[in-house]
Amino acid sequence: MERKIMTPHEKYLKEVRRGKIIIKLWQFGLLAALLGLWELFTAVGVIDAFFMSSPSRIVTTFIDLAAGGEFFYHIGVTLLECMIGFAISMVLGSAIAVLLWLSVGARKVAEPYLVVLNALPKIALGPLIIIWVGSGMKAIVLMAVLICIVVTVISVLEGLCATAPDKLLLLRSMGANRFQLLRYAVLPSALPTFLSVTKINVGLAWVGTVMGEYLVSGAGLGYLIVYGGQVFKTDLVMTATVTLCILAGGMYALTAFAEKMLKRRKKKRGTGQIQ
Repeated sequence: MERKIMTPHEKYLKEVRRGKIIIKLWQFGLLAALLGLWELFTAVGVIDAFFMSSPSRIVTTFIDLAAGGEFFYHIGVTLLECMIGFAISMVLGSAIAVLLWLSVGARKVAEPYLVVLNALPKIALGPLIIIWVGSGMKAIVLMAVLICIVVTVISVLEGLCATAPDKLLLLRSMGANRFQLLRYAVLPSALPTFLSVTKINVGLAWVGTVMGEYLVSGAGLGYLIVYGGQVFKTDLVMTATVTLCILAGGMYALTAFAEKMLKRRKKKRGTGQIQ
């Protein structure tokens, strides 16, 4: 059989795939090494398992909690609060950014206030949030929204304002009004920024949700962490923390996958238009 001769482009793609596989192997290898060292150090007494727990104790605690079924209820509560806060902040923040782009005067007036609000430690508003909306899911969702929305407004607005002036000038010369500029030039050019903000807000939404559960909550992973710390159950604290990491990582992976699909679809559409 004749050996197929690869073209330079095929060789390049093969090297790229090989590089991705090597990076993935290093990532999983590093995680496995860290978990192995953690387990080893707790087993030989270098690290006190009472204070730091251990991977085996975390797995055992997770199985025990899952067997009762209540643990999944706490996961569901935190996940729901996070998703609601994330969705509200993305939709509302993007809408505010669009309105500020449409009005130059309003944008200039709001700019210093956005900077101050972004620098404000949102945890300081915790007691006020409880007074405003009560001590329930509303307070936790509001905390997540407050943490995410200012970042969304600032970042999306920056992406809208970064549209190439040549595109705007061309559309204006064709008689386009401000809304047509927004639809045909500004929003498409700001899509990469919007996707980047989405990935940033995944982490911020989890931070806001857990922070809210620290302040006022009767359920959720944040509640379990606070409860576990109060009764010195470090296994429970670490199990809830690891679960949060897994959920946040999964949500980020879904967002990154959606971004990849959108970029691939946009690329195919551009290739079709060229043909």
